Amino acid sequence: MIYARHGAIIKATEHMLLFWMIIFIVSLFVLLRGADWFLSSSEKIGFAAGFSPFVVGIVIVGLGTSLPEILSSLVAAIKGVTEIVPANAIGSNIANIFLIIGLSAVWGGSLAVTKNLIDLDLPLLAISTALFLDIAWDKQITFGESVLLLALFAVYFAYTIFYKDEKRGEEENNVKRRSKVSFKDILLLLVGGFALIAGAKYLVDSVIKLSEILAIGTGVISLAAVAFGTSLPELFVSVKAARQNKPEIALGNIFGSNVFNILVAVGLPGLFGVLRLDEQTFKIGLPMMLIATVLFVISGISKRIHVYEGAMYLVIYMFFIGKLFNLI
Repeated sequence: MIYARHGAIIKATEHMLLFWMIIFIVSLFVLLRGADWFLSSSEKIGFAAGFSPFVVGIVIVGLGTSLPEILSSLVAAIKGVTEIVPANAIGSNIANIFLIIGLSAVWGGSLAVTKNLIDLDLPLLAISTALFLDIAWDKQITFGESVLLLALFAVYFAYTIFYKDEKRGEEENNVKRRSKVSFKDILLLLVGGFALIAGAKYLVDSVIKLSEILAIGTGVISLAAVAFGTSLPELFVSVKAARQNKPEIALGNIFGSNVFNILVAVGLPGLFGVLRLDEQTFKIGLPMMLIATVLFVISGISKRIHVYEGAMYLVIYMFFIGKLFNLI
């Protein structure tokens, strides 16, 4: 009788685990599709409104590829599961560099850029990461610290919008892209927004339930599964750009996304309450993000990421996942 009851409990647990794994996958898919619909429709509406391609790229495309991280983090903060927020941002930055840049370099060959990244991109990424590490060192991020993160992003955003070099000025004077907004565009915008909200809600719910069933921290799931899932837009964009021999897009996408993650995807949820870092995020996630950023900055200074560097990035990412789940 006892064995039968024990077996029934195990079977029920397995069913619940399968159910919430399906919810996790479906909600992640809905979240990503919602971001895609929202991005494509808002981009077209932006051009129709007369915004320049540069502003549309920075404001709409840059925000659009980071919407999964932002929405899932906001929902987590509102639900009080604050450890998901920094784990998601840290895990996404690690995946962006080691996994996405690694795959892009291996798949597309070495990534070489002609743009001088030392002027803005590298210093901003280094400063943002250093500030975030200093803030997170006490295992919590307060309201005032969140405001500081958002203030730094506001400075970067203002500089990006108002600074014009000669090449950009010519592009904005010569390129005039206007398009008419259709009912389909408005519908996609609304449906995409709803899908983002619903997907984010059930993604967070599934993370909470899975952590309870598997008896592991929500931070671990966020560092690995959630971070990987919400980084899929960057993965698709960067790998495709690398295959099309557009390394500036492949690398620039990661620079922008990583800065956005630690300044906005953490700063905004931090306005709703104190964000806390669990042990795995603090002991494994933070050091690995520091290593990833340092290696990425070094590669950025040389303006080239070779195939062997990409392979090394992938090996380090596998080591990170193994360490996270105590497989190494």
